[in-house]
Order: sequence, then structure tokens, then C-alpha cells
Amino acid sequence: MLTPVNLLSASRQNLWRLTLIRFLVLAAQAGSVGLAYKVGSLSLPWLELCITLTLSLILGLITALRLRGPWPVTEQEYALQLACDLIIHSLLLYYCGGSTNPFVSYYLVPLTIAAATLPWLYTMILAGLALAGYTLLLVWSHPLALPDGHRESLLIYGMWLSFALAAGLITFFVAKMAEELRQQEELRAERREEGLRDQQLLAVATQAAGAAHELGTPLATMSVLIKELRREHQEPTLQEDLAVLQEQVKLCKETLQQLVRAAEADRRQAIVELSSVEWLETTLNRWHLMRPEASYRYQCMGRGAPPSLMPPADLTQALLNLLNNAADACPDKLDIRLNWDHQWLTLTIRDFGAGVPLAIAEQLGRPFFTTKGKGFGLGLFLSQASVTRAGGTVKLYNHEEGGTLTELKLPRAYGRT
Repeated sequence: MLTPVNLLSASRQNLWRLTLIRFLVLAAQAGSVGLAYKVGSLSLPWLELCITLTLSLILGLITALRLRGPWPVTEQEYALQLACDLIIHSLLLYYCGGSTNPFVSYYLVPLTIAAATLPWLYTMILAGLALAGYTLLLVWSHPLALPDGHRESLLIYGMWLSFALAAGLITFFVAKMAEELRQQEELRAERREEGLRDQQLLAVATQAAGAAHELGTPLATMSVLIKELRREHQEPTLQEDLAVLQEQVKLCKETLQQLVRAAEADRRQAIVELSSVEWLETTLNRWHLMRPEASYRYQCMGRGAPPSLMPPADLTQALLNLLNNAADACPDKLDIRLNWDHQWLTLTIRDFGAGVPLAIAEQLGRPFFTTKGKGFGLGLFLSQASVTRAGGTVKLYNHEEGGTLTELKLPRAYGRT
């Protein structure tokens, strides 16, 4: 997660970029002044120029130190920073020829930044400040005495350098702003999707809680009736069928009880730590009681000690849903493999069914959408939501040799190594 404050504020990011631009421009200005002083071909007020450049350096350092603190960057502060840049630039132009200096076009850089980042009122104020400075420089400035033989060439070179500097800085800042806007739009879209999914999950959870509460009574009634039927009818075939029914009812009651225990454990944050292998094998044993007709082969492909997990109940339920989906496609010879590396814990489930039809591939995982004649279309949706909340992914592929390959990936950092 991006928790530092300087990564959460767009104004703070923009001020960091402005400070970077300020240091780059200051380096170019100081280099130009130093070169002119060393050549000795120009007569300029060197002391005043050095004081102005020092003020610019102090402003940049104070801003950099200020950005390391927790205080938020407001639009007023950001506009004031741009106004300081305009004032310092006006002072430098005043001592270097005023409006005749080729670098007068640098006025456009702060104005472009303001137009891209600030409300129109601040932009208009800064534009008025730049226009006022430029107007004063037309009538009031320190003359720039250029050598007669090189006057035209120096002006042309200065104009080119000024244009290149302004174009580069404007392009850099606007490109970064556009990239940030795209990222923010993508983040908003993801949050809207997460909000919609959470609303759907809440609706499903509310209905599930009510259904779980109501199922207790009929399951108890069924259990009593099955026991009575087993006492009254001693036929071996009927006894076998009734035993299966009794086992299934018992499994349903245990599932409801486990749901209550899991909710209580989650409230108390009393989730048990397990190794990934132990978690998978325990879940497989539980699932095989639910689906005794299914057959599978399990392989552990990882090397070294398996990573440990603290899986919540909804993550285990997600795995059960994925196993049930594979068994519904084809219950015979499911191929289940567990692997891990330094970053991911990967579980694959391959069935030998008909595969995923390409025409409906994009709709899989949506609530209440199912390709089976039975079911509610919630298994894959709930599984994806639980795994995504754990930082992982669930993907379905059509295997090249037939059937569907379900891939569940969890970040290794989610558990404890």
C-alpha cells in the first residue's frame, strides 16, 4: 500500500516536480552567469545576480525540506511558489537586459504549469503577475551591453536555448501530469469496480446469513427422520443410501457450525496458522467428503519448506468453490498441483471437461451467471472476491490438451515463511 503522505497528494507531487525544475533552471542560470563572468565579455551587476540566484537556491532548499514534513500542500501554497518563481525570473531579467533578453520566454513555463494544475482564478492572477513583470521590463531594466561583433549571434543562440529549455520543461511537466491523470482515472475505475463488487458481496452475504439461520431447523428435522428410517428399515441397499444421506446432512450441519465459528474467530482475529501443504490437504479431505464421486491426483511441486499461511474461512471456501466447479465440469481424474517460489504460492486445478466457451469467457466470474443447469452463478464470483481481497488472482484457461485449467495465485507475503 502507498501510505506515505507525499505519495497520496497530487499537489505534493506537483510541488516536487516544480522544485526539480527550479533546481534544473537554477543550474542553467548559474552556469550561464559563471560562463559570462569568466569570459569577461559582458558587463553585468554580478553581485545583484549572485544574490538573486542565492535567493532562488534558498527557496528551493526550503521547499525541499518542507516537503519532507507531514503538512499538506494547498493550492494557495502551490500558487505562491509559482509566483515566487515569476518574481525571481523578473529580477534576473531586470539585471540582464529586461525584455530584450532572449530568456523572457521562460515566463510561459510557470504559466503553463499553473494552467495544468491550478484553478482558473490562480492561473489568471499568475498571468497578471507575469504580464505586469514583462510590462515593467519594457521600460525599466539594466541594459545588456553585448559585443558589437557577436551581438546578433548571441541573441540567436540565446533565443534557441530559451526555446529549448522552455519546451523541454513544459513537455516534461505536462507529460508527467497526463500520466498521473491516467493513473488516477485507472485507480478511480478500479475503486468503482471494487465498490460495486463489495455491494454485491454485501447483498449476497446478507441473504446467505438469513439462509444459514433458516437451514438449521430443516436440517435437524431431516437428521431425525433419517435416523428413524434407518431403525425401521433394515434393507442393506436402503441402509447404504440412508447412510449417505445422513453423512451429507451431517456435513451440511458442520458447514453451518463452521460458518459461525469462522465468523467468531474472525471477530476475535483467532485464525490458525497452517503450512500451505497442510491447508490444501485439509481442504481436499473436506471437499472429498462433499464430493465422494470425484477422483483426483494431488502433486506438491514446490521445493524446500512450504510457506505458512493464516487462511481465513472465506479463502478456504473459495478453494472449495473452485474444486466444485472443476468436479462439475468432469469429476474424473482431476489434476491438482501446488507450487511456490520466492513471490507466489500457485495452485492449479485441471479438469477434463468441455473447457470454457470463448463466447462467454468474459462473463465468467460475474454474479448470477452460470454455464451449468444447476447452481446460482455465485461460486466463481465469491472465490474471485475472496482471493482478490487476499492479494491474489484466479484465472481460468482452456488447456491445450482439453479441459479447463484453474489457476489460483496467492502472494507468498500473505503468509509467513
